[in-house]
Amino acid sequence: MEINEGIRDREVRVIDADGAQLGIMATRDALAKAEEKNLDLVKIAPQAQPPVCKLMDYGKYRFEMQKRDKEAKKNQKTVDIKEIRLSLNIDTNDFNTKVGQARKFLAKGDKVKVSIRFRGREMAHTNLGLEVQQRFAASLPEAVVEKQPKLEGRSMQMFLAPAPAKQN
Repeated sequence: MEINEGIRDREVRVIDADGAQLGIMATRDALAKAEEKNLDLVKIAPQAQPPVCKLMDYGKYRFEMQKRDKEAKKNQKTVDIKEIRLSLNIDTNDFNTKVGQARKFLAKGDKVKVSIRFRGREMAHTNLGLEVQQRFAASLPEAVVEKQPKLEGRSMQMFLAPAPAKQN
């Protein structure tokens, strides 16, 4: 953002601090007007013909912008990715426990990474791992499969995200 002497255009359209149009004038005249009112001349629309400048207290404006950005950042929710590891020959109760954990994570709004690590000869039965992951996704109706199960090296991974809320 160009301010005061940084503005190199010959003439600019000037807007007063309260929003009133002062018209098109030479840049040096606009700078003099800003100096007279103890304000800064700030270019707000450089692409316009002629460029639009506004008389304002630039330090106060920057402070307000930083305050607004900080407030927006504070209200922002970060989405974490929680991992749940399954095994190829997982028992029913263990499976149900893992589904319960995933349900808690999804309820908090976090994404869930479901992974199965294949050890030794289990690599010959990747189709069984795919079935376990599909059964896991099917047992969580409140989740959406964000990334389908994919074999990467010796592990298969799938990502689940919370399903969007239904509108009435």
